[in-house]
Amino acid sequence: MQTEQDIQLIINTIGHYSDYDFSEYSIKSFTRRIEKILIDYKVDLQKLLKIIKTDKLTLEQIVRDITVNTTELFRDPKIWQALRYRVLPFFNNYEEINIWHAGCSTGQEVYSMLILLKELGLYDKTNVFASDINTSVLKSAKKGEYVYRFNLDYLDNFDKVIRQNPYNFDEHKEIPYSKYFKIDKIKDTIKINSFLREKPLYLKHDLVKDGNVFNKQFDLIMCRNVLIYFNYELQNKIFDLFYDMLHRKGILFLGIHESILGAKASKYFKKGLYYKKKQLF
Repeated sequence: MQTEQDIQLIINTIGHYSDYDFSEYSIKSFTRRIEKILIDYKVDLQKLLKIIKTDKLTLEQIVRDITVNTTELFRDPKIWQALRYRVLPFFNNYEEINIWHAGCSTGQEVYSMLILLKELGLYDKTNVFASDINTSVLKSAKKGEYVYRFNLDYLDNFDKVIRQNPYNFDEHKEIPYSKYFKIDKIKDTIKINSFLREKPLYLKHDLVKDGNVFNKQFDLIMCRNVLIYFNYELQNKIFDLFYDMLHRKGILFLGIHESILGAKASKYFKKGLYYKKKQLF
């Protein structure tokens, strides 16, 4: 078991030998990741510190291991149902829509959004940006290929969001999976169709320090299951960043177990499963 001093030493060493700043990450979350890395790499603390200092390639992999997170198509269907019936229709009269997926991981959330946009007739007028600090997961996102047998929940989630209407159970749409992805049971893959894969702009982006590298104001920001890894002070910085990057009526979705607390909550209206930017002046 690593002490808090050990963890702080690792954070400081990574910060000294790279451009990555984990100083405001949640100590508990960071500690769990480091303990897994020590086991996976079969090293002790001193050997890990030596690797960080002397092996830049392995350091990059360690950073990827620290920042990796899991996702799935239409994860938490209630979120996507709210998007479909309560949020995205709000943009029907917009000439252009800008959406940012912050901390997009391997891209399933991005493709979920694109599928919804296509079903709602908003696809062609929407610009979709997706970012992550982890370049490895961005490569996976661009490829848009996932293991089939481990992800059968994808199909259940698709049914709940795309085929069914939770507000009218009599409504059911027979939309084939093949419209948006190809299932190959022999190769054990789910492959997102090319027209969806070509739509988003993927960028490496560090929420801690990079600011608005897109030079855009966004109508919708999705940042789900990312902020739980940050401490309270860093979360507040990110909420300020999101506020500045949202249009005056912009909307923010967090993870289902994440929320805005304290003084920063005064900048947003909480509306069910999402937040709406509040005009302060």
